[in-house]
Amino acid sequence: ETTEMTNREEAEIQISELDLLSSMFPYEEEFIVTDQVALAELKHYVENESADMPSSKVQFILNVKPEVSNASMVEFSMACALPFKYPTVLPEITVRSSLLSRAQQIHLNSDLKTYLTENCSGEPCMLSAREWVKDHAAAYIDKELSSSSVTTSNATQSEDSMFTRLWIYSHHIYNKQKRKNIIDWAKELSLSGFCMPGKPGVVCVEGLQSSCEEFWSRVRKLTWKRILIRHREDVSLEGGGHAEIQKQRKFSTLEEKCFDAHGARGNHMDLGQLYRFLEEKGCADIFQMYFGVEGH
Repeated sequence: ETTEMTNREEAEIQISELDLLSSMFPYEEEFIVTDQVALAELKHYVENESADMPSSKVQFILNVKPEVSNASMVEFSMACALPFKYPTVLPEITVRSSLLSRAQQIHLNSDLKTYLTENCSGEPCMLSAREWVKDHAAAYIDKELSSSSVTTSNATQSEDSMFTRLWIYSHHIYNKQKRKNIIDWAKELSLSGFCMPGKPGVVCVEGLQSSCEEFWSRVRKLTWKRILIRHREDVSLEGGGHAEIQKQRKFSTLEEKCFDAHGARGNHMDLGQLYRFLEEKGCADIFQMYFGVEGH
């Protein structure tokens, strides 16, 4: 006899859990289903033997105000999505708050995931997740501040106190989707720099070390004829605050730069223009690393 749940049983559990949430949190500012179509599809699927599996996951937001004396103003928002196999698999949850730095948000979400993995597999767990956030999330707001003021005795710098700039070289970058990914991911990870499509393709990203690593791990998974990190710069951040990060940046945003070589087939870039652009940003020495020649 199999203990595996059927898709329909999973869907039924999802519906009853959503009903429970809406009765416990009747106000939109506490709980709101952001994808009503997916919810309707899920209900239809549960009620009709012949219905197809829903085409998209139910998504909703739970807002939580922690009970902490000095954190009365803080609100945490849990953006949630239920995979079709939930509760057999874990829900997808991202906790956000305007008071969390990028590093603190990553830390908090990874701890929440660990908690759910250890305590909640196979059971409906949205309430447990919400409780955990309510009890623990506020502590992450000053986590990094307290740890960086204590001088770390070990020689290894924690990765969030490092500012990194990656110079990535690709045989070519033409594909529109890849170009969109590069821009979108950089934005999501608060990275600045530039992307020069064409042949060769050059991408520069700068920001927190952990964000650069995440960007590189996503980009290299795409299919490339050849892609590599040509050069990497790491700078220790004193105190690691937002202002310190901004001070290290040589680029203000991440933009696509097209230095079209006139009369060429539109995809070979004018490297003289690239050199002048890098020179203007104080990165002229990089040109030589890429192309092995002095710029002019």
